Amino acid sequence: MNIRDLLTQRFSQAMAAAGIPADCAPHVAPSKNPQFGDYQANGAMGAAKTVGRKPRDIAQEILDKVELDDLADKTEIAGPGFINVHLRPEWLAEQLKQQNCQTQSNVSPQTIVIDYSSPNLAKEMHVGHLRSTIIGDSLARVLEFMGHKVIRQNHVGDWGTQFGMLTAELEEQLGQNQAASMALKDLEQFYQQAKKHFDDDPTFADKARDYVVKLQGGDAKLLELWEKFRDVSLEHGEELYQALGVTLKRSDVKGESFYNDDLAKVVSELKEQGLAVEDDGAIVVFLEELADKEGNPSVVIIQKKGGGYLYATTDLAAMRHRVGELKADRIMYFIDARQSLHMKQVFTLAHKAGFVSEAVSLEHHAFGTMMGEDGTPFKTRSGGTVKLADLTTEAVERASALVEAKNPELSAQERAEVARKVGIGAVKYADLSKTRTNDYIFSWESMLSFEGNTAPYLQYAYARIQSIFRRAEIQADDLNADLNLAAAEEQALALKLLRFDEALEQVAKEAFPHVLCTYLYETASLYMKFYEACPILKDGVSEADKMSRLQLCAATATVLRTGLDLLGIDTMEKM
Repeated sequence: MNIRDLLTQRFSQAMAAAGIPADCAPHVAPSKNPQFGDYQANGAMGAAKTVGRKPRDIAQEILDKVELDDLADKTEIAGPGFINVHLRPEWLAEQLKQQNCQTQSNVSPQTIVIDYSSPNLAKEMHVGHLRSTIIGDSLARVLEFMGHKVIRQNHVGDWGTQFGMLTAELEEQLGQNQAASMALKDLEQFYQQAKKHFDDDPTFADKARDYVVKLQGGDAKLLELWEKFRDVSLEHGEELYQALGVTLKRSDVKGESFYNDDLAKVVSELKEQGLAVEDDGAIVVFLEELADKEGNPSVVIIQKKGGGYLYATTDLAAMRHRVGELKADRIMYFIDARQSLHMKQVFTLAHKAGFVSEAVSLEHHAFGTMMGEDGTPFKTRSGGTVKLADLTTEAVERASALVEAKNPELSAQERAEVARKVGIGAVKYADLSKTRTNDYIFSWESMLSFEGNTAPYLQYAYARIQSIFRRAEIQADDLNADLNLAAAEEQALALKLLRFDEALEQVAKEAFPHVLCTYLYETASLYMKFYEACPILKDGVSEADKMSRLQLCAATATVLRTGLDLLGIDTMEKM
């Protein structure tokens, strides 16, 4: 149920019946203050400008024509021409009983390609990959839930000059009878070892450069070494995705190497169209559309002087594949803000060259940096990058100590399970609950708090509802009593629960997961107010009130569980 959409439909029909031009929208929005009703239709102001009449007169005409008797018990005109709508508690109860938080069917399904995570396989994943990975994954979950066909694409860095050095190093270590998995046990260490070898040994450096050419030329022996390196690196990534509860699979990997055979064709077609020209030995495109203040065009190099290709070339090939083969209607890139110019360049060029039609939406959803509490990018105490594997381990360890202190009655197995869900959930939610485009401060203390807008607070709210059902000795699925929303706290909670779809629509449209986080936090807060004001299992509560309020508890639990799952965060029955 999307109340805003239903009201928009009713007001649009009324405006048409009142002879108001079709391009005037009703502008329905939730009221910011409950005293002005539950929703407001603010279209009379815009319509008044169009037809040259007083807004209040227009609002009255709309109100005379609109059919809201089945769902509203009061409507009124306020201010210069706002129409306030107070929804009937009986209607809210009826809609809430029908709400089941299942996949929505009222969207026009699209094929949406989401490009996220995309680590460089030469090194272990670190905290710099966290934001892309979990923000992209939450959007994939939300859009899939809404009925879209979502194609995840993990555009890993698995090609290029550094792989000549890495395959040469792996060959030498395998020559010493080391298994590939052992040689690559610590990717970071392996990379540093190879780099030192490259810097210190000119013969090895020459060999590494030669291997780049041979590898890119399809040398069978080197491709076999490269495959071993790639497999072990991807396994490292898969372990992390599993630990983080991220839905990326091996089948979603489409690395730089996947597009290698199309790069020459991309350059050739851009030259044929007169878009790419030779400049000092390199092949470049000059984009007048992105010219600077002095009128100098933006320069995109698509082939280096020595014949090598660049990220722009690979990204263009990837777009061709996503539109031509995957039939994407919308392509969403979750890449940090520092790549903004690069993304503008390739989007502009892809449209200009006809690789992507104007009907396909190309979107760069940038994000800020994770900062330490000192206000600088998050690092280890020694100043190195924080490995994602170490971060997840520490999160679970800290959560385990917290859970043991709060609930020592849990068994060791239960505590381990709760610690995993709380620790990983806290790290993910701390990121997702911040406005994506902002930098944010990483703080263990605030993210693991059971108070405020945190994962533990929401997980606890869900677990608390489950404990009520255990005490009542009733299964939520067995409830089928009348839902009576008599108290103001019951009505406020019911209305919030029915706005779940509206929150998801905004997340899907704008790719801001914090909107869903804020919605869930407000829902949990309203539940706590309801719980305090409306007794459920206390003596003296009538059976009808008890069963009605248990239904409100069950509906809240469903929304919290579904919403947290769409953020990639687990709930639990006990905490």
